[in-house]
Amino acid sequence: MTDPGLSAIMSERRQLINLAYRLLGSLADAEDVVQETYARWYAMTPADQQAIDNPAAWLTRVASRICLDQLRSARARRERYVGEWIPEPLPESTEWHTGQGGADPADRVTLDESVNMAFLVVLDSMTPAERVAFILHDVFRYPFAEVAEIVGRTPAACRQLASSARRRIDASQSPTPPSARRAELVREFKAAWEATDIQALVGILDPDITAVADGGGIVQAMLEPVHGTDQVARYFSKLTLVLHGRTILERTVNGQPGLVVQYEGVTETVFAFGFTGERISNIWAVRNPEKLHPWTS
Repeated sequence: MTDPGLSAIMSERRQLINLAYRLLGSLADAEDVVQETYARWYAMTPADQQAIDNPAAWLTRVASRICLDQLRSARARRERYVGEWIPEPLPESTEWHTGQGGADPADRVTLDESVNMAFLVVLDSMTPAERVAFILHDVFRYPFAEVAEIVGRTPAACRQLASSARRRIDASQSPTPPSARRAELVREFKAAWEATDIQALVGILDPDITAVADGGGIVQAMLEPVHGTDQVARYFSKLTLVLHGRTILERTVNGQPGLVVQYEGVTETVFAFGFTGERISNIWAVRNPEKLHPWTS
C-alpha cells in the first residue's frame, strides 16, 4: 500500500476483529461485521472520509453498533437453535504441551483471558448493552463518554451496565490452577477417557462439573447439559465407543489447554475446559461443523 491513509485504515482490521469476536463469540460473524464496517467506510465520498477526524474511532463505533444490533437479534435466533449454543472456539497453530508460543488463526485474534471459553460463556449471559459496555470499557479501555455514543445511553447508565457485567464476571470466577497444571489435568482427562477409566475421570472432575455440547442440530450432540461427577464420567466412558478410528489431539483452545477429536484428518469436536481448584469444572464440546471452520487446516 502506497496510500498512508489507506494503510492506516486497514491497520485497524485486527483491532476490529478482536473487538467483534469478543462481542459476538463467533469469528465468522466478527469477520462479517468488519467487512460491513469497511464497506460503509468506502461507501462514503473522499470528502466525507476526510471530514472524519479520527477514522479509527469511527470504525470502532460502526463495528460496535453493528455488533450491538446482531446481539439484539441473536436472542430470537437462539430460541430456534437446536440444543445448547457455545461460542465458536479459536485454535492456536502450535500444541500447548510443547511450551511454544503460537499465532492465533491467521494472526487475527489476540488470545488472552478475555477470550477463554469460560469468559465468553459468561459474556453470552449478559444483555447486549451490558456486553458492549463492558467489553468496550473494561477490555478495550474506551471512556464511558464514547461508550455512551455507541450504546445510546448516558455515560452514567453505561457505567452501571459495565458494573453489572463486572459483577457477573466476578461471581463466575474461582481459583484456578497454574497453566502447567491445567495442561496436566486435560492430559489426565484424555488418558482416562481413552482408557474408559471411570474412577480416574471421577478423580479429576469437580463435584459440580457441567458438560455442555453444541451440535447445532447438524450433528449428533447431547441436547441438555450433564451435571455432576458421576454423570459426566459415565457419559464420557460411553463416548469411548465412538472414538474408534479417531484421534484425540492436545491443542490450545481460546488460549487454554483443550482437546480436538479428528477423524481422517477432519476436526469433528473441539473441547474447551474450565477449572476450579485442582479439578476440571466445565467441559464445552463444540461439534457444530459451522463453528469449526478455523480448525479445518
